[in-house]
Amino acid sequence: MIPARFDYEVAGSVEEAVRLLGESDDAKLLAGGHSLLPLMRLRFAQPSLLVDIGRLSDLAYVRDAGDRVAIGALTRHHDLTTSDLLARACPLLAFTAGQVGDPQVRHRGTIGGSVAHGDPASDLPAALLALDAELVATGPGGERTIPAADFFRGFLETALAPQELLTEIRVPKLGGGSAYVKFNRRAQDWATVAVAVAVTNGGARVALANMGPTPLRATAVEAALAGGAGLDEAAAAAAEGTSPPSDTNGSADYRRHLATVLTRRALEKALPA
Repeated sequence: MIPARFDYEVAGSVEEAVRLLGESDDAKLLAGGHSLLPLMRLRFAQPSLLVDIGRLSDLAYVRDAGDRVAIGALTRHHDLTTSDLLARACPLLAFTAGQVGDPQVRHRGTIGGSVAHGDPASDLPAALLALDAELVATGPGGERTIPAADFFRGFLETALAPQELLTEIRVPKLGGGSAYVKFNRRAQDWATVAVAVAVTNGGARVALANMGPTPLRATAVEAALAGGAGLDEAAAAAAEGTSPPSDTNGSADYRRHLATVLTRRALEKALPA
């Protein structure tokens, strides 16, 4: 299909992007376009104004920020995958970015676009949830920091206000193991189910993709591990509190079973023997 008619503006700065967002009630930001444009072609999204921020090169970076790594929202998936800093300090994010789509998508898509889209089947939101990342949004009132646990509100819905854009993601440097295990029908497909695990001094954090309307923390798994449960017993709790969809890729029951299997595999990779 052909998208509905829209106006198009190129933002030369974050401030200009914020101003342009305020000129229309249904303006949308365009970065890599791999999440938004397919929706527009199907007319599931019909913004009257597209604000192109793809030229804001100052939002594309991976930097050491003390106990965290700061990542600009326009950093492309390929650059995350090939970052030496992320490979050392937060390998979970580097690896997960390499599982997004295909090479074409990874060279054009951005971490900010993927996260702001809020798709529960997407790879990077689940990883950021397991990492307990922080997301920086910029709007008319300046910057605010949003914990990943509070960022994803519903299906394709995030905590970003209409006149805000995501400018930075901050992830902790991992001192323990990590893993991202994904099941999909074809290499470039969205996850049927995926599991992210990040191990810290406080224990293991586990997040699930495509097991509800948002990425979810597998809190029952985390509690079982903290209580001394073995991997099989902990993984058996993976589907507790979830509401997976049923679609052409699998029923809800199938996804619950997958969550258990994949959680067991992810825990085995992330936790020391």
